[in-house]
Amino acid sequence: MAFEKIKVANPIVEMDGDEMTRVIWKSIKDKLITPFVELDIKYFDLGLPHRDATDDKVTVESAEATKKYNVAIKCATITPDEGRVTEFGLKQMWRSPNGTIRNILNGTVFREPIICKNVPKLVPGWTKPICIGRHAFGDQYRATDAVIKGPGKLTLTFEGKDGKTETEVFTFTGEGGVAMAMYNTDESIRAFAEASMNNAYQKKWPLYLSTKNTILKKYDGRFKDIFQEVYEASWKSKYEAAGIW
Repeated sequence: MAFEKIKVANPIVEMDGDEMTRVIWKSIKDKLITPFVELDIKYFDLGLPHRDATDDKVTVESAEATKKYNVAIKCATITPDEGRVTEFGLKQMWRSPNGTIRNILNGTVFREPIICKNVPKLVPGWTKPICIGRHAFGDQYRATDAVIKGPGKLTLTFEGKDGKTETEVFTFTGEGGVAMAMYNTDESIRAFAEASMNNAYQKKWPLYLSTKNTILKKYDGRFKDIFQEVYEASWKSKYEAAGIW
């Protein structure tokens, strides 16, 4: 009797990876997926050699496809350092593909353990798992960094429609050093807050926001303020009715 494969209605984006993940993922597909499931797969090779050959355009294309089809499976990929540039003969030190994809999706990365009864936990008494949500837009993944040569004044300039504002960051007096500027947007922070609160509400779990607003009073403080605004405007009554707090 012939086995009828399970038919999946919508396409799925597949992002292949580097080194052993390619081998392991192919084995999983060949043994556990393709024999039983009929899939329309939109394949993208995110292996480092192909990213280099396409000037990293394949990473952008895979992210755009994910926005279109809503579901993607991604294997682990190499973010090259100086050693990898030499090893693979790369054109340049390409950015993190994860960072590129996250910025295009403007999403939130949620990580939580998969609990299996037959797999012993490292902490046996830990009965309630923790889900960690991380903002996946801007910040370090889209920061601009530079090596400073020699003495001089470092400033941060913003040119808006109402004029220009300049903030003095630091005055280098010795050999120089390093500097970095990073950013985020209110829209992205608000989307992060909505995603986090919705996820916690669906699970009926309490939600905590972790920031360093005691040090980064304006940067992390903005996250704190927007989270509070979103909670008060859209989620407080729902959380209270669900007895989450």
